[in-house]
This record gives sequence, C-alpha cells and structure tokens, in this order.
Amino acid sequence: MLGPDVIDHSPNQPTASPTIATASNVVLIDNYDSFTYNVAQYLFLEGAENVRTIRNDEITLEELISLRPTQLVLSPGPGHPDKDSGICSEAIQHFGGKIPVLGVCMGEQCIFSAFGGKVEVTGEILHGKTSPLRHDGRGLYANLPQDLPVTRYHSLAGTHPTLPECLEVTSWIAKGPDRGKGIIMGVRHKNYLVEGVQFHPESILTAEGRTMIRNFLLMQGGTWTENEHLQRSRATESSQITQTNGLVTNSTGQQGSLGKQSILEKIYDHRRAAIAAQEQVPSYRPVDLQEAYKQRTAPPLVSFPDRLKQSPYRLSLMAEIKRASPSKGIISISAPAIAQARNYALAGASVISVLTEPEWFKGSIDDLRRIRQSLEGMPSRPAVLRKEFVFSEYQILEARLAGADTVLLIVKMLDEPTLGRLYRYSVDLGMEPLVEVNTMEEMKTAVDLGSKVIGINNRNLTNFEVDLDTTSRLMGMVPSETVVCALSGITGPQDVEPYEKNGVGAVLVGEALMKAPNTAAFVSNLLKPRDDFNRSQLKRNLLVKICGTRTPEAAKVAVEAGADLIGMILVKGRTRCVSQEVALAISQVVRNTPKQTAAVQSKGTTELGDHNGSQLFTGNTSKVDSASDFFDVTTTYHLRHPHRALLVGVFRNQPLNYILQQQRLLDLDIVQLHGSEPLEWARLIPVPVIRSFKPNDPELATRGYHSIPLLDSGAGGSGKQLDLASVKTTLEVDSGLKILLAGGLDPENVVETLNSLREFGDRVVGVDVSSGVEEDGKQDLGKIKNFVAAAKNTNSA
Repeated sequence: MLGPDVIDHSPNQPTASPTIATASNVVLIDNYDSFTYNVAQYLFLEGAENVRTIRNDEITLEELISLRPTQLVLSPGPGHPDKDSGICSEAIQHFGGKIPVLGVCMGEQCIFSAFGGKVEVTGEILHGKTSPLRHDGRGLYANLPQDLPVTRYHSLAGTHPTLPECLEVTSWIAKGPDRGKGIIMGVRHKNYLVEGVQFHPESILTAEGRTMIRNFLLMQGGTWTENEHLQRSRATESSQITQTNGLVTNSTGQQGSLGKQSILEKIYDHRRAAIAAQEQVPSYRPVDLQEAYKQRTAPPLVSFPDRLKQSPYRLSLMAEIKRASPSKGIISISAPAIAQARNYALAGASVISVLTEPEWFKGSIDDLRRIRQSLEGMPSRPAVLRKEFVFSEYQILEARLAGADTVLLIVKMLDEPTLGRLYRYSVDLGMEPLVEVNTMEEMKTAVDLGSKVIGINNRNLTNFEVDLDTTSRLMGMVPSETVVCALSGITGPQDVEPYEKNGVGAVLVGEALMKAPNTAAFVSNLLKPRDDFNRSQLKRNLLVKICGTRTPEAAKVAVEAGADLIGMILVKGRTRCVSQEVALAISQVVRNTPKQTAAVQSKGTTELGDHNGSQLFTGNTSKVDSASDFFDVTTTYHLRHPHRALLVGVFRNQPLNYILQQQRLLDLDIVQLHGSEPLEWARLIPVPVIRSFKPNDPELATRGYHSIPLLDSGAGGSGKQLDLASVKTTLEVDSGLKILLAGGLDPENVVETLNSLREFGDRVVGVDVSSGVEEDGKQDLGKIKNFVAAAKNTNSA
C-alpha cells in the first residue's frame, strides 16, 4: 500500500474518453521498455482510436511511412539514443513537420539528438523518483499548474550548452532560490509539431499525465502554425462531448455546450484558474502542502460517517456556514463564521459545512481553518466539511491541512476516473468524502464507488432549481449501511418529515440557519430529539479551594469542612512554600480523609451521585454524544472527586521537568501554573492544569489546554481583591467561559462577592482563598471552616 506522502495518479479503474477523430492511427515505437504499454494505455484512454506498437528494430522507415500514422510516439527505453533507439532518429527527421510527434524519456532524448544536441550524464541517477516540474504552460502543458510531481527514470539528459537552435526548453527541474532552470525535462521544436518529455507522464506518480497525453492527441497538422489554425476551425465545428481534466467538456476544451455556460461550469472555470495561480505561490505549492502533511501538521480527525450516526436528533444536522449563493445572492455577508459555527455545534450539529468558494459563495479556506481551530478541545465536536468544487488532489490536501474531516465530491462535475481517484485519495488521507448526486445515473455511480455517505442534492446544479422530492425518489437505490444526506432547500419541519420517513440519515441546512435569530431554538423546532437523549442539567456545588496549605492539620480541617481542592505552594523562596517532607504528609492526609459534602439539588434539575450524595457529573445524561464546551467538561470531571478532596500543587515559572517530577513524587491530582509558563505545557502535564490569569488576558479562554482559568489580581496570596467590573467584562465576552475566582476573598466578603456575580450563574465554578484564612501570616483553622461554610451556603441561597 502506498504511504501517506505518495499520491497514486494512475487510472486505477480507467474509463476511456470518447475517441478523437484525428487520432485514428497512432504509431508507438517501442524502445524495449516496460513502460511502453503504459504509454499505450494512456493513449487509448485519452481518445486514440487505434495504437500500433512496434519495436524500434523491427520496422524500416519505408514500412513506417506506409502505415500512414496520424501521430507518432517514441517510447522510453534503456541505453543511449545515439546507439539504442533503432528507427527513432530517422522517423523524427521524416515525420517532423508532417504529423504530431511525441517523445517520452529516451524518446525525448532522441528528439534532442536528432536535431544536433548532445545527451550526456547529468550527475543524477533517478529510478522512480518524483520532482516538481516547472514548464512554459504551452503545448503539452496547456492549462496545467506549476510544480507538478513527475516521475523520473534516467541518468542522461540533453544539455543546455548543446541545445539545438531549432529547439526550445519547455520544462525543467527548478534550481536554486530563484527557481532557475536546472536539468532539461522537456523540449519543443520551434516550428514543427514535435515535443518531448524527459519524465514519464504514464507513471502512477506523475500528476496530470493523462492531460498531457490528451493535449498531444488533440494536436493536428505538422507545424505549430498549422495546429493553431486547425484548432480554431475545430472550435467552430461540432460540440462533440469529451472529458478533459476530470470535467465534462466539449471537444474544444470549453465546458458545457457551445452555447451559454451553466453556473456550475462558470464556477469551475473560475476555481480552476484560481487554484492554478495559487499553486505557483511559494508556501502554497503542491510540494509545500505535501511537506506540511509529511511533517504531521494536519489537525486530528473525527470520523465523518461515525459522527453522522451520533446525533441528539432523529436526523443528524449538517449546519452550513453560507454567506451567499448563486441563486440567492447575499444571505448574510457579515456573519461571524467562528461564532456561528460554535452556535451550531452547541445546538447539536453533527457536521459543520463550510463553503470555501470565494466568488459566488463568499467563503474561503481560512473560514474553515478558523472554525476548526475554534472547535479544538470541544468534546464530541462536529465533523468539518469542506464544501467546494473539488477537482484535484491539491484541494483535498489543502482541506486536510486546514482541519477538514471530509470533503465534497460532486458526481456531476467529475468523470468517473477522476471521481474514483479523488475519492481514494481523500480516504487515504483519513477523510471519507461526501459524494453528491442529483440523478439516478449519478446515484449508481456513487453506489458503485462504495461511498459510505451520499448527499442527494435537491438543487439541480445546471439550473439551480430546487426539487425536494429528489431525495425521496433516489432512496431506493442506496445500500442500507450507507448514510444518506438530503441537501438544499430545507427551511422548516415540513421539509424534514418526509425524509425521516424515507430513511434519510441527515439533512443539510444553510440559508435558513444563517438567517435564524436564535440558532438553538430553530434547530430544536426543525428536528425532533431522539428518545434516548436527555439534556437534563445538574446544579453543581460551588468548588472551594484552600490554597497556601502548610500543615497536614490544616489540610485535614479543610477537607472535613467540605473543601474540594487543597493547594500547597511548591515555589522555593515564597513564604508559603512547603518542604518536600511536609508536602508528602499533606498529600497523605488529602488522600485518606473522606470529604464531607452533600450535593445540592434544585427544582427542574437532575443529579447523579454516589451513595454519599457527592456529585459525579452534569449535563447530557443520555447515551448519545452531543458537543459541549470544553470548560463544561473539564470543570465537571477534572476538578471534582466523589469521595475526597483533590491535591493541587502550585508552581510559578519553574522548569517543566521539575513540575513533572514533583507531580509524580507528591502524587498531585492537579497542577496550578501561576506564572508566565507557556500555554502548551498543559498538554504535557499528565494531570489537569489550573492556570492563573489576570482578567481580560487574551489567552485565558483558550480551549484545549488548562482545565480552568483562575482569575487573580497578581502573584497570588497578596490579599488584593479583584476588580469585579473586569471580571464581569471577561465573562461577558465569552458565554462559554468558566472561572475559578481568587484575589482578596475571605469569610466575610465571599458571599457578597458571589452574589454580585450571580447573573453569570454557575460560570463562577469555584472560589480560591489563601491570605483570607490567615491570621498573622499563619493559617487559621477557624477561618478555614468559616470560609468553606460561607461559600458552600451560596449554593442554596
């Protein structure tokens, strides 16, 4: 099996294109090479009506002339063109200027040598290696992007100093920072219709090899001038349908009929030109994307089919970020994509579809990248779909690197070989595609492909008209294990009900969701919850953390009073720092002292706990996963224990190795970072992390790292009270943020402080006290008890 960094460009399930009338009698000279019949295969697949393959020493020039070839192709081969190519040189000299001539590898060297150039050792020996190709965009390379990976099997090549005057270099391997011309990879006669390539277009590792072969087969006449004239004549003749570059086109290379282009064709033209230009920009080139993927920079994936089967609703929701469309124009141009995506996720969407086409849909790949980043760390996050007019591996790899979990493949715009190739490439990257169909023929293609998820578009992409019965008509063709998604035109419950009855697994909703004033309410009205889904909520007890603990006795009193977190300072030089001996003793007390607490239940809530009534968890109590905010989960599971308090070690600007050693030595349940430590350390520390911030710090609400931010006024233990106005501002900015509150709290002011923040509900998860339970610099056991009692009483206030 090919590795993840190798792309198979071969036609694994080849479907021949319609024949080209002017390629009725192609002669292929075989230079005794194993690739010769691959060349013949490509010639047949791209429209040659007949290909005769003849060994280079088994035919005379007179016999070759008598065959009256329409095109002549010279195959690869071992050895040197001057002594191992048989009839090739004579054939080039005779047919040059009369018919199109193509040389491949040694065939190209024969062209170079036949017109007076020298073929010599290059200093490189390549056998089945790929290199990024630069080219002049003409002839064989018309409409092809730069830096295509091409396969090389050679140690010889034509040399720049001996390039014949009648030839020009058409392609090369870029050399140096200025991308200058290195080893010659292709030549073209300046007048005759003669062109050669040093690489192997017929290799499975060469991108767009079939397109190059087709460009050759479409050539007519013996000179470039004659070819240009004949191509113009062809453009005014029949609209014979062929397939080029994976899209249904006419024989002139223009998409659609000779009349007005469809919307799909216009968009395709625009995207193909844009992607071709993008591929030439440093850091966006195919080789750059492949290197980025090779270096494992792509974000983690979730399974698209599995995510569709995990929904709080009877039908899964695919919620779309859609600013505009060709049929509706501007829908919501100012919509904040990130906020909208998070709303979709928390409303129960299984998939977030991101339109990345910029001209007609006003989207971008940056939208997808930012949305994926915003979902980082979200439990049971939705899968992210790149909804785009995909026609190349480049776009699929770009999507994977940006964070997509799946991509859209539209059957209508891709021929079967291209569809199959792109489907397999996407699967190889870990992304099961969404295969879109609109007709019975397209459905058969998708089913034969083995698609696990098929989207039935109710909108005809030729005229963009909507027919909501399309999905129902095609359902009978789908295997039972395949997930079917209804796409387009869904505005309300009346549109969804028929799909549920017909066995549809998911619906995609875009415009209606984008315009909904309340996302959660709209989704709840649109889709019915599953019978086994329950969003009952717990009222969670306020967490109390006693910090600066310096004796086992104080730790025991705090735990027995009902404290949830016992913190001890492990920063040498700080007045509250404890020795290793004392820290070990405190650790033993915390682990062996039962917690005396009782969960508080309020009307309309559901609570699950152990036999002592201690709370275990909150939120969705069903067997169905639904997305929730990162801090919802961390503050429920990371900071609470049903039987005892948790031990917190507090560090400040100490080496990571030291923190890891202390965590293991003292058996810390939680690590608290109270300095300027990098955010990423939270992922390297094997226990939950509490991270200290001042209000409005830009990193405090970052998901996926610390389990909860601790808001404090400074270094900690100063007794300085936080400005509550800044705390409120911090909470108002991010509705999903939860905090631990510290800074100047004591038994007398904790209730008043919490009451002033009551509008934020349980988003103030807990309180942290240090100096507020001290007397003359020492912990006061009575104050500890009073503080815990006062804070816990706010649960029932």
